[in-house]
Amino acid sequence: MTHRDRPAARRGFTLIELMITVAIVGILAAIAYPSYQDSVRKGKRAEGRSALIDFMQQQERFLTQTGSYSVVTPGQTGVAFKTFSGDNATSPAYKIGAEACPGTPAPSMRECVRVVAVPQFTDDDGGTLRIMSTGPRDCTGAKPQLCWK
Repeated sequence: MTHRDRPAARRGFTLIELMITVAIVGILAAIAYPSYQDSVRKGKRAEGRSALIDFMQQQERFLTQTGSYSVVTPGQTGVAFKTFSGDNATSPAYKIGAEACPGTPAPSMRECVRVVAVPQFTDDDGGTLRIMSTGPRDCTGAKPQLCWK
């Protein structure tokens, strides 16, 4: 039996082909993963903004009913307010709270309140989100222009 008469052997992937494929997948993953992480942070920030606005609305209703805003520690339990973002209190993206506005005497919460959303994940760009009942909103991060987008 000559070489030409033998049936063709099954051809598989060579080790070089497999290594090139793995390298390409690794490069694509290295490029895509940071973009994915950025998208996740943006989503969490949007969730925090929504929770913060809802919390401010709860504070305004409380003011209407009692004549004063309520001081709430971020993430505090046992209060009439939802103090976390998302559906799960055990692992929220943000813990929500309220404090007296800067320059307002602490016992007097009748004129102004500042609600804050403290991130429970690393967010150096956004940091803590804040809204005052008088209108101004800001954040403590390195890139404040990203907070309210």
